[in-house]
Amino acid sequence: MGPLTSDIPKPMLVVRGLPVLEWIVRGLRDSAAVTEFCIVIGHQKERILSHFKDGIALGVSITYREQLVLDGTGRAPLLAREWVHDDPFLLSYGDILIKPEEYGRLVAAYQDDGVIALCSGQDVRLGGAVLLNESGLVEDIIEKTDNPELLAKSLYNAGIYALNPRVFLFMDRLEKSRRGEYELTDALRQLSRTGKVHGFLLKGDWADVRDPEILAGLNHSQ
Repeated sequence: MGPLTSDIPKPMLVVRGLPVLEWIVRGLRDSAAVTEFCIVIGHQKERILSHFKDGIALGVSITYREQLVLDGTGRAPLLAREWVHDDPFLLSYGDILIKPEEYGRLVAAYQDDGVIALCSGQDVRLGGAVLLNESGLVEDIIEKTDNPELLAKSLYNAGIYALNPRVFLFMDRLEKSRRGEYELTDALRQLSRTGKVHGFLLKGDWADVRDPEILAGLNHSQ
């Protein structure tokens, strides 16, 4: 996002009059009846804290955890481990937008060790390619592959998950990837290899607000 996020965290970029993160909170509240949130903050955290505060204005309760060392998506959720306790939880990146009703469908689909939201029609070379078996269980997750065979038979990792807290065991054991970060998808891969993680195909629009063109397109379509 370059200069657009020099003084504002990406989840606070405005889409159709509201910050991306507020769309996520509202969607989870209205569609999935989620009223307790733990938001992991870092860059320009004050913008998030001052906007959401304790969440009461939105009819929810918000707890915050700060990621002091920005070492990857595989470490950030661990900050909420004690807050989660032993309960299943929904995890979303802060820059992903979907149809609000999809949160409810995803929560309803939760079973076993968890559910990974997937979408079709996306370029898996830009994110995670998820391979499912005939039963709809996750067989593998491969980041930014250009393997033609995988491109043809994989779905795109949508960045939203309903998970069993057992996933934290695999986050604890992560080693840094080639990018020098701890990757959430590596933990999810290990979880799927030792248990049952289901794929869940989203309906309707999906957007990763990752660049100015996507942001402009979302606001132009309102």
